[in-house]
Amino acid sequence: MGRSTPFYVCQSCGAQSRQFFGRCPGCGSWNSLVEQSNPAADGRRRRTTPAPTADGAAPRARRSEPIQTVGERPLLRLATGFPELDRVLGGGLVPGSLVLVGGDPGIGKSTLLLQSARSLADVCSVLYVSAEESAQQVKLRWRRLGTEQAAEGEGVSDQAGLQLLAETDLELVLQELEALRPAVAIIDSIQALHDAELSSAPGSVSQVRDCAAALQRLAKRQDTALLLVGHVTKEGMLAGPKVLEHLVDAVLTFEGDRFASHRLLRAVKNRFGATHELGVFEMRDRGLVEVTNPSELFLGGEGPCAGTATIVACEGTRPLLVDLQALVSTTSYASPRRTATGIGINRLHQILAVLEKHLGLPLSRFDCYLAVAGGLDVEEPAADLGVAAAVVASYRDLTLPAGTVLVGELGLGGQIRSVGQLELRLQEAARLGFTRAVVPRGSGLAPAAAALGLELLEAGGVAEALVTALGVDPAAD
Repeated sequence: MGRSTPFYVCQSCGAQSRQFFGRCPGCGSWNSLVEQSNPAADGRRRRTTPAPTADGAAPRARRSEPIQTVGERPLLRLATGFPELDRVLGGGLVPGSLVLVGGDPGIGKSTLLLQSARSLADVCSVLYVSAEESAQQVKLRWRRLGTEQAAEGEGVSDQAGLQLLAETDLELVLQELEALRPAVAIIDSIQALHDAELSSAPGSVSQVRDCAAALQRLAKRQDTALLLVGHVTKEGMLAGPKVLEHLVDAVLTFEGDRFASHRLLRAVKNRFGATHELGVFEMRDRGLVEVTNPSELFLGGEGPCAGTATIVACEGTRPLLVDLQALVSTTSYASPRRTATGIGINRLHQILAVLEKHLGLPLSRFDCYLAVAGGLDVEEPAADLGVAAAVVASYRDLTLPAGTVLVGELGLGGQIRSVGQLELRLQEAARLGFTRAVVPRGSGLAPAAAALGLELLEAGGVAEALVTALGVDPAAD
């Protein structure tokens, strides 16, 4: 029997070291190295080069095969009962896949998955493993969510396909999964599971890694779609080792403002679909409800006002109309303040520099505040033209004409660059009653816009675009 060789594992990043350090050499966190041991591999190393055959010929591969001969099977997906969740997953749950759902405490992860379990249980077997709450607590939430469905006229079934297990021992969970062989299993949460063979505490790097790996092997073997709930750190990152995110097939993040009722579901990683889709939900007193028209959340209903511009942002294949609000005021500091909410601050600095350079506006002597209505984060450059219009409108105390949307990327030379999915954006703007759209020149969508009832105003530069949108020359004194 080989001797036991100690090594140290960082509980923050999972880095391993043969020597103890007070500070992890991988991530720099203090007092995070914990000693572990494994059987030494001395004298028992695997043969990396296959032995030659008796006639001296090179060994032949026994398990590999040409890729063109690999058999294919249809990719069948399970509908979760939430089209918004199905959209983010790429069309539904794939049998045998692992999906990690992360989010802040109290954001609604357990509520979302329990509501999905209710719908899935009508068509397949579901096992809900509660490692943080008792069975009675989960039952109370299940009844509350069922009352909401009954109020909406959907009815409440007996849910014979939904099994509940309140357990933290990994071995018992694996035994239950092997006995039931459910089509879908939900683990709430992976940080609360505990492997008795490991000496570390639940939630540590080794516990999370080994528990997730054991669940993955079982899920792949019996084609069980596995949903794992994951904790997040105070920085908003998924807790546990990074290998956990590499291990699973999809990583979903559930976001939301604690002062607002809407929740946003995004895919950070997805092996079976796109990673830029967005699902929008609203949290009510009896559970989560899908938002079929998300643009209503991000558009102000008070009418046009100075310093406000409307853009069409695309989250995957979903266009969203969003109001941008800007406030430009004389600064009382040696250097002006720039604050942005929902837009990258470096992007705002770049747009302000372009406006000052190409329009001659002395924005370096003014404070500038920018906010995206509804708490949405807009990362795509198609919002640049709307940001520029909102800033100039606030600086000149102007109001954009009602029913105007702006779409375009702003180059450093003052030019307006084309953006993707422009026709889809115009269709959404027309559907919500907008009548004018300022877009980059050369789009070739004038006939399509006219059929939608939109007046398409094309511009090649930022000065031309702002004159078209505002109706006046912003550079004129």
